[in-house]
Amino acid sequence: MPWAIFFVISSKRRFLRDALDRTHGFGCREERAVVNQNAERITSAGDCVDFLRSGETPRSDWVIGTEHEKIGLYADTFERIPYEGERGVGRLLEEIAVRDDWGRIFEGENLIALEKNGASITLEPGGQIELSGAPLGAIRETCREFNAHVDLVNEISAELGIVFVALGIDPLHPVSEIPVMPKRRYEIMREYLPTRGHLGLDMMHASATVQANFDFSDEVDMAAKMRTAMGCTPIISALFANSSIAEGGLTGWASKRVEIWRDTDPDRCGLLPFVFDPDFGYSRYVEWALDVPMFFIVRDSEYQPAWHLTFRQFMEHGFEGIRATQDDWNLHLTTLFPEVRLKRIIEVRGADTVPRDLICALPAVWKGLLYDDAAREAAWKLVADFSMEQRQVAQGDVARKGLAAQIGGNAVLELARELVDISSEGLRSIGEPSGSAPDERGFLDPLREQLRLGRSPGEMQAESWNGAWDASPERLIAFARYS
Repeated sequence: MPWAIFFVISSKRRFLRDALDRTHGFGCREERAVVNQNAERITSAGDCVDFLRSGETPRSDWVIGTEHEKIGLYADTFERIPYEGERGVGRLLEEIAVRDDWGRIFEGENLIALEKNGASITLEPGGQIELSGAPLGAIRETCREFNAHVDLVNEISAELGIVFVALGIDPLHPVSEIPVMPKRRYEIMREYLPTRGHLGLDMMHASATVQANFDFSDEVDMAAKMRTAMGCTPIISALFANSSIAEGGLTGWASKRVEIWRDTDPDRCGLLPFVFDPDFGYSRYVEWALDVPMFFIVRDSEYQPAWHLTFRQFMEHGFEGIRATQDDWNLHLTTLFPEVRLKRIIEVRGADTVPRDLICALPAVWKGLLYDDAAREAAWKLVADFSMEQRQVAQGDVARKGLAAQIGGNAVLELARELVDISSEGLRSIGEPSGSAPDERGFLDPLREQLRLGRSPGEMQAESWNGAWDASPERLIAFARYS
């Protein structure tokens, strides 16, 4: 797929292109380290708005993309996997390419990503492997894609003596013990992020997430979805909290991953207060994004650090003779990490990596909430009255307590029950009238089980660590490994 951005007619083809934008902002187009310097120039905030507006998609073409990261360990020593060697991540990627006919993407001599049929497999900073799935219309399709991927990775990993774990954070190793991947962009991020927060390197190397991407039809629809998703994300984070054990012991958090993101970079992370304003639209998001420092500028396959520049400064004054293009703007958008991110799609980012059944529940719960108008309005009504301060405090409380947290004096557990019921009704409403498609509400069953238990996965693992597992890493890995 060419790097240059074209405003194609087919929205599904457009989503295929945008689905390659990744959790940490680096999709296959970014992996190529190529920016078309002849792409259309960006000279004003209006141009940036037009770029977002080009993502508008008719309801009949709405699809879903699911993204999933996983952390690998050597089965015999539980050490993290380096890139190099016969049992390294590079070898794993090569075996996937050979056995399942994936196209290869290199940086220099290093294989760093794979792509096939609108999906990609990318290499994250600490050697995490991410599947960014193709844009698909049904939850059963994205779930089938995910399970086939895990089955293949497990088959190859067993031969290499590797296990992948369904956890939101590395359970055993500090950042100092995690190998770094040979990618220039990550070198630049490693230099910059520690100047902005204390846990940026933990975010890059130790964390893992599952997220989903959704379409919008116009500016009003985009604003409603962004507002609802931003308001509901603390509740979703509580349901999927799954990172209570790190560096070989309890973290004191149900989701250490959520807390890590809270101390990564205040310029580009967290909840965005202006999304809740009545006049929120493309322009408000653009004005915020224009003033976030850039990570880098890419030309001729070379990354140049650019964190002394905001995109607004780059757009207005250039950089060493380089002028901003649409490709640069698109790349910049993928280096912003709010809890809900706007590109030419909407990306919900608040969940820890979890076991297989819960992975499939993540796009399902958001589909029910965002793709049915009545459900979206009901979900927004559930969270509309909280103040920004209450939302911010709730993020911290959810990170600490999971489903035992509160928002503005309201129990998150009860709000989560209501939210899953709203999503279920939304999935029922948008099901095919002919009844030819299976009822997708069943994908919410794992969430209903969590709600029945009244605890997030991380809370339950903390109890097991102190109890049945007797603080044993072997028992934790046996429980958490993808099987």
